[in-house]
Amino acid sequence: MPYVDRQNRICGFLDIEELESSGKFLRRYFILDTLEGSLVWYMDNPQNLPEGTSYVGSLKLSYISKVSDATKLRPKAEFCFVINAGMRKFYLQANDKQDLVEWVSALNNATKITVPKSGEQVAHNTAEACVDTSGATKQVSYKTEIIAGVPIITTTQEKGEGQNGADKSGMRKPPGQLPFYLSRSNQDQSVIKAGYCVKQGAVMKNWKRRYFLLDDNALSYFKSDMERDPLRVIPLKEVNKVQECKQSDLMMRDNLFELVTTSRTFYFQSDSPDEMHGWIKAISGAIVAQRGPGRSAASMRQARRLSNPCIQRYTSCNGECSTD
Repeated sequence: MPYVDRQNRICGFLDIEELESSGKFLRRYFILDTLEGSLVWYMDNPQNLPEGTSYVGSLKLSYISKVSDATKLRPKAEFCFVINAGMRKFYLQANDKQDLVEWVSALNNATKITVPKSGEQVAHNTAEACVDTSGATKQVSYKTEIIAGVPIITTTQEKGEGQNGADKSGMRKPPGQLPFYLSRSNQDQSVIKAGYCVKQGAVMKNWKRRYFLLDDNALSYFKSDMERDPLRVIPLKEVNKVQECKQSDLMMRDNLFELVTTSRTFYFQSDSPDEMHGWIKAISGAIVAQRGPGRSAASMRQARRLSNPCIQRYTSCNGECSTD
């Protein structure tokens, strides 16, 4: 879902058909800035990209004539909507129906356009759309040709996607898609929630996008959803609490939550407030289901020690010594 960031901009992930009529949709992070009068999109949330990384593309709001649902125009593209900008149409895919409705509404409000009722005709603005792709020189190269007096911008070469384990193909994947190697029986039995978040490293304190998978016993994270072996497994029995992060103002990150364990506090950033609350609720629910309500990790360990005083009081690394 789109959300309002600290700079009062509307942000969120969408998939865009950057090369018109190609049918290939690429995952991008969009920022709708009404003060600047522009819609820009990046490879990822700029907070997770190297400092100074420019946007992939941008569109001036003044050139948008109409934004509307395009599911009937593109039946194979789920939750599709279209931005009419002069002689160019931008087709985008939202994450779900509600996401589609909210983006269309936000864009129309930003451009002061009223979506017409069914059957009404709207005059098209034939002015040339101002599409700025200058920020894409590091990832995507473009060529501009003048055909019959009309500037045509096309992609000539596309390099690999962005950073830190992000999807290299850039192709659309359903939200929360599970790793390819998980069988259907395993999915149905144990996987509670899965998807990408950005996490802070333990040593360098840098932020990297990781694929997370929550099951009945642990929260694991992988370099990507194509990896078989997790970078780390966090047992739920070691989790003291999970909550929205009170440090977010200091870290200047939206949608931040923390997972406090017996040995470390993990900081995770979701792509939207809904995703953040979804993860908090899912992890909290899994903890309650495992140990019962009102029982912390400390109380569980104390109960085990009291029930068996011969248990040695040490904590093994148990494959969790990663600095990631």
